[in-house]
Amino acid sequence: MQLFQKVKAVPAMASAPLAAAAGARQMQSQFLGFQIGGAEQAAMSVPSVTRAISLLSTVVSTLDFRSYTLQWTGQRYEKLYVEGESWMTRPNPTETRNFTLSVTTRDLIMQGRAFWIVTSRYANGFPATFQWLPAANVSTPNNEGPQWFGAPDEIMFNGVPLNPRDVITFLSGSQGIIYTGSRAIQCAIRLDEAAARFASNEIAAGYLQQKGGEPMSGDELAEMAAAWAQNRRENAIGALNEFVNFEEFGSDPSKLQLVEGREYSAKDLSRLMDIPAYLLAVDQAGSMTYSNAQEARRDLIEFGARPLLHAIAERLSMDDVLPRGRHVEFDTDAYIGEMVHNETQPPANNGPMNDQSLMEDSTNA
Repeated sequence: MQLFQKVKAVPAMASAPLAAAAGARQMQSQFLGFQIGGAEQAAMSVPSVTRAISLLSTVVSTLDFRSYTLQWTGQRYEKLYVEGESWMTRPNPTETRNFTLSVTTRDLIMQGRAFWIVTSRYANGFPATFQWLPAANVSTPNNEGPQWFGAPDEIMFNGVPLNPRDVITFLSGSQGIIYTGSRAIQCAIRLDEAAARFASNEIAAGYLQQKGGEPMSGDELAEMAAAWAQNRRENAIGALNEFVNFEEFGSDPSKLQLVEGREYSAKDLSRLMDIPAYLLAVDQAGSMTYSNAQEARRDLIEFGARPLLHAIAERLSMDDVLPRGRHVEFDTDAYIGEMVHNETQPPANNGPMNDQSLMEDSTNA
């Protein structure tokens, strides 16, 4: 593959190995090779996990990027906000920013890491556009996990090697919940399955016991039980002769402590997800007011989303993404509701691009 074009010295695009990994010429429109693992599917089937990920990914994906440099004032460093890059508004031109950051956040929570691949670069060599890669499709032979010890220098996507220089690896400070929370997730699934069994029975659980007459065979007993159950589903009144009694089981969800067990499981998952339990509607009392809603947003960022925000922002502030001295952060002030309008501060990276906006888009290559 040609590393540099003849006219413009632009680094090679990552689109060729990416398309090969997916088995399509244009990766942006072919997702047959994308998938999520069975552990992720199991975790997402638990409502508490789904709600926690929805809350955290919504926070991350709705916060704007801000670009800044540090200026020494003689006593301390102060942030000087500057114009941002176009990818801060939309990392992938073919997808919304909300989608890209949401799935990136989900991978960080589930797998403990996430991946973007550079699909085009500016004329100066810095990335201009990215595409998210499902972490479940990415393997790193020199670091199998579940503890990630650093950025990998050997990366495979669906069995096809990728150039590590074209891959942006986001690393969480914690292992993914599919590794650390497998037992808690399985416990929640079993409790949900038990509750579903009770909910699926239109009639009380019990058994038919023969009290007299000629003993019936196993097949006859099974046929009678099936007929009894079917009749009770269709009619509120059933009929038995003098030789058969219906005995109801003494167990029910309250006696089995399914309600208490599922409540405790939700609390356990809130600990796993680093999110306050009341945000998952566990032991929620009272109505939501403006004051406690604002406090809830603050708690969601402080106790849940902040590690994810820093994992993404600090990786995008590294020298292979932005020139040295430039940094990226999420604007959390507007979300919490404490942002004070400052006329001297430019808007959050929505302005036009400068001279370095000339780029080579891999989709047009």
